[in-house]
Amino acid sequence: MPAIFHPCLGLPQRLANRKAWRRRMVFALYRGWVLCIPLMFCIGVEAQESWTWQKVRDRFEANNPTLLADKLTIDESRAQEITAFLRPNPTFTLSADGTQIAPHKGFWRPLAGTFESPSISYLHEREHKRGLRLESAKNGTLIAESSHADLERTMLFTLRGAFLLTLQGKAVFQLAKDNLAYYDQVLDISRNRFQAGDIAQIDLDRLELQRVQYESDLQAAEENLETAKIQLLALLNSRTPPERFDVTGSFDFSDQLAPPDEFRKIALDTRPDLQAAVEAVGKAQTDHKLAVANGSTDPTLTAWYTHNSSTNNPFGVNTAGVSVNIPLRIFDRNQGEKLRTQLDITRNERLREAAETAVLSDVDSSYATLESRLILLRPYKAKYLEQSIRVRDNITFSYQHGGASLLDFLSAQSEYRSVQMSYVNLVGAYLTAASQLNLAVGREVLQ
Repeated sequence: MPAIFHPCLGLPQRLANRKAWRRRMVFALYRGWVLCIPLMFCIGVEAQESWTWQKVRDRFEANNPTLLADKLTIDESRAQEITAFLRPNPTFTLSADGTQIAPHKGFWRPLAGTFESPSISYLHEREHKRGLRLESAKNGTLIAESSHADLERTMLFTLRGAFLLTLQGKAVFQLAKDNLAYYDQVLDISRNRFQAGDIAQIDLDRLELQRVQYESDLQAAEENLETAKIQLLALLNSRTPPERFDVTGSFDFSDQLAPPDEFRKIALDTRPDLQAAVEAVGKAQTDHKLAVANGSTDPTLTAWYTHNSSTNNPFGVNTAGVSVNIPLRIFDRNQGEKLRTQLDITRNERLREAAETAVLSDVDSSYATLESRLILLRPYKAKYLEQSIRVRDNITFSYQHGGASLLDFLSAQSEYRSVQMSYVNLVGAYLTAASQLNLAVGREVLQ
């Protein structure tokens, strides 16, 4: 910089230095811009990242706090297995007697006549009580696992619903955007016709006023899409802004549907709530066996050692002994618990039957709903969608060339919007019904 304005330099030299400085600045700015392009591209790609259903599901299973909290109940149940299989603790007893507490003939020797007797006792459990407790705890763990799987099944249905709602919101938003773009093209042509005197001012005003409806559709679709994204992000426990979050997936229906008996069979083999009901019957049977075992007698074995220095028998200073304590189960033989657990077996068997009936009912009702959606969708895809496009384009062409009235044109536009929107909503209803069938079956049988 100083060389440019140095007073000793001539005017040509100063101008040359100034040009060289400008060239260096331009080159530096160009190099900085080139270096920023890859970074800007990476940021744009990150902002437009789309999540597939599998990625959304994996994130949900790894991050949802409700699901993670319930999963801990399985670990708690496994910890109870450790407690159930523990042996009874032995009992250690130390007793002393014969200690002199007052002088005798002028002498006080407090420990001279004291005898000590340490003993240890142990409760021996019979009739395999410890093994039955462990079996009952393991059955409880199986029930906890099935209950967790059932919670995951229902929450995945909620997650799938939010995912489908986002896909449907994208489809509605794109439809509203395309409708507005198409109508703007018609308005541009109509304005040219007005300038040429081909249509009246009142017709152009009515056409421009009708654009408000398309703007409202677009704004409502954008709001609904953002709301659906927020709900989905809440289930994923994600703090990602909605504008940087997107999902991708097929928003269409399949015309092929397996017979209902196939879904019933899969549901009976898969539904975790039915599995939990079956496992509850097994646990009730084990608990009854444990109640019968608890009605048996458990002896307590005791052994002791005694040191008695005051005995007159020189061979009886150190002695040992054993005893067996056998409770007499005359009145309490655990009769109430035996009866209760026997009744509990019957109760859980009835609950299992009810769960099986509910599973079949869920499959049949969701299958009927899905079949109904297919019946409505087939004519749309085969005929109505194409007809709505053809009628709209033909009426628009006729109106632009004076062969149709403004009322006919607006009516054709309204019919097209109605048919297209009905189709999108029906596809969304079909996908929701398919998700409902997956929920009823217990796993994803329809994508």
